[in-house]
Amino acid sequence: MSARAPANYPCASCPYRRDVPSGVWHVSEYEKLPPYDNDTAEQPMGLFMCHQQNERVCSGWVGCHDMQESMALRIAFSMAVVSQEDYEAMLDYQCPVPLFASGHNAAIHGLRDVADPSEGAQRAIDKLEARRRRRESDATT
Repeated sequence: MSARAPANYPCASCPYRRDVPSGVWHVSEYEKLPPYDNDTAEQPMGLFMCHQQNERVCSGWVGCHDMQESMALRIAFSMAVVSQEDYEAMLDYQCPVPLFASGHNAAIHGLRDVADPSEGAQRAIDKLEARRRRRESDATT
């Protein structure tokens, strides 16, 4: 597996974005965010990948967390999962949209309305579901 540098900006439904409605993602997705706030040695060892772009590291994750202190990025680079160019792009990444200050804050926001998503969240969920169905359909043809 290889992982590419993040896109120029996070996807419209990225759980790290401050402008994404609460409750768009499943509880398990929001639960993945806070552990990346831990001290380096206590962080997850896997990269946080984009929910929508295959093989891309999540732009919101890179923008929210200090990649200099990322255990996952260090491991991925040492195992040649991430190229030198993509590694440097992640270290230098500046997110052009407002993100939560931590995975913890993003998770708290995201979990708040999981049981009863707003109309805006439901529209985002519907778009994600339609996209997932198109990808599955494309994969079988």
